[in-house]
Amino acid sequence: MRLVLTGTPAARGMALGRARLVQPSLLAVDMRMLEDAEVGPEIERLHKAIDTARTELRELRGKLHGALAREVGDFIDAHSLLLDDEELLRGLDDLVAVGHYTASAALKMQRDRLAAVFDAMNDPYLKSRGEDIDQVIGRVMSALNQQSSREERKLAARVGEIVVSDTIAPADMAGMAGQGMLGVIASAGSIYSHSAILARSFNLPMLVGTRDALATINDDDLVLIDAEHGEVIVHPTAQDLARYRQWQRQAAAEGRRLAALATAPTLTRDGAHVRLYANAELAGDVTLARSRGADGIGLYRSEFLFLRQRGLPSEDEQFTAYRDVVLGMGGLPVTIRTLDLGADKADAAGLALRGEDNPALGVRGIRLSLRYPDIFSVQLRAILRAACYGPVRILVPMVTHIGELTAVRTLIKKAREDLSRQGQELPERLDIGAMIEVPAAAIGVTSILAKADFLAIGTNDLAQYVLAADRNNDALDGIYDPLQPAFLRLIAHVIASARRAKKPVSLCGEIAGDTQFTALLLAMGLEEFSMHPGQLLQVRDRLTALDCGALRRAAPGLFRAHTRDEVEARLLDVVAKQDGCS
Repeated sequence: MRLVLTGTPAARGMALGRARLVQPSLLAVDMRMLEDAEVGPEIERLHKAIDTARTELRELRGKLHGALAREVGDFIDAHSLLLDDEELLRGLDDLVAVGHYTASAALKMQRDRLAAVFDAMNDPYLKSRGEDIDQVIGRVMSALNQQSSREERKLAARVGEIVVSDTIAPADMAGMAGQGMLGVIASAGSIYSHSAILARSFNLPMLVGTRDALATINDDDLVLIDAEHGEVIVHPTAQDLARYRQWQRQAAAEGRRLAALATAPTLTRDGAHVRLYANAELAGDVTLARSRGADGIGLYRSEFLFLRQRGLPSEDEQFTAYRDVVLGMGGLPVTIRTLDLGADKADAAGLALRGEDNPALGVRGIRLSLRYPDIFSVQLRAILRAACYGPVRILVPMVTHIGELTAVRTLIKKAREDLSRQGQELPERLDIGAMIEVPAAAIGVTSILAKADFLAIGTNDLAQYVLAADRNNDALDGIYDPLQPAFLRLIAHVIASARRAKKPVSLCGEIAGDTQFTALLLAMGLEEFSMHPGQLLQVRDRLTALDCGALRRAAPGLFRAHTRDEVEARLLDVVAKQDGCS
């Protein structure tokens, strides 16, 4: 019998496949009480399951260089740390040793207890950490029930299937990508979550908020996920399948049309030139960026060099990686962001830093680098050497005030002197830019511009800080919304300030590659976008249909709006008038 469920599209597209339900909370739980003789072996069984979960995460972490956004590694590292949390582990051991509960019952009881604690918290950030606890304990329970041994086997068993779950952890989404997964149906989650961003990057159709999915869909049901219209069709009819095949033909034709834009200039309908850059991490990203006609690398993430191995990368190792990217871009500019890690990942990078309750508001980005000037100087020397092979800029993350840029320039000057004494070739010029992702930097951007040669707006973190809302918390979807007028006015202020100072400004957050925001960003005066290379052609196509001058003239009216719905309505009206003239 045909059933239709509705959800919110988090990543557009369509897919047809067999449902595979992923419900860690429904794994077998043995509630019997243990005999004294069973306690020791049960504790060993629990520890083995925890070790298996650690191994899975470690192996998955080792495979995720370059193709994924750095946030994936953040979540895997956070889950790994939870598996070493003494309070969590001691509580589990006590439930088995003292309470005589089975390992599965202990895991369930800990999860239920912690879920209640986190649900009662008022702080959105801390509240959202409850989901991490749930996902980590679910992974251990899967290992305990022998439902997941190695990640490869688990994923191979799901090839050609559509995952149906409550939420999808970024680590699992990363593992699914490229392994034959066709789509994701989540009963909860946010369109702005890290998992949703990953799904869009991998062109993997995804629906969130599909409330009845787990209760309605069974394993191996044939399902059609329609993330174009926000529907899941269980047991699709011949008519549904015909519509899916028609979409496939149209999608293929659209892909061929967009491919022709790879060599086309990026010009709006009224002839304004816009530069499209790619975010990158490894060689594969650089190759894709070149094939899609990127104007350069607008954000090269250097963190993977520090996280892919135990211990710090040497100057030569960093130099080789940066040089290869510069050469790979064939003379196009490359912007290298300096190390952007926080206390939650510092240990994995070989840095000794005290743990923090809230790493997002702690020692991260340039704050961390300036605490370790010797390590930071090694990175700066490597970048300076690589800059001799093509145009390179340095981007400083998490800037809060002008003093940090002054300190960076002092260290760069010293790095130049060190390399000069060694007889190393040096670039004539190396522009230094500030990443605007802290509200203080955005509000005080005029002073930042006195020391920065260019700006890059990091809207993912900036939105969270401005709106005080975790984008992974689906309960805050109405608050975490890049269309919020206050947030848009702040972005517009940064762009206008840079234009007045006659300094380049780009935007490298998720909305840069979202065609729903292209017209709005163009209206703000943005002329440089940086995005996942897979999004370049769609954004270029959208820009060619827009009248830049008309959008700029309409901008004051857009920013007088008081609500996000007013912004959206006014923008749609402006764009509709343009489309009517095309």
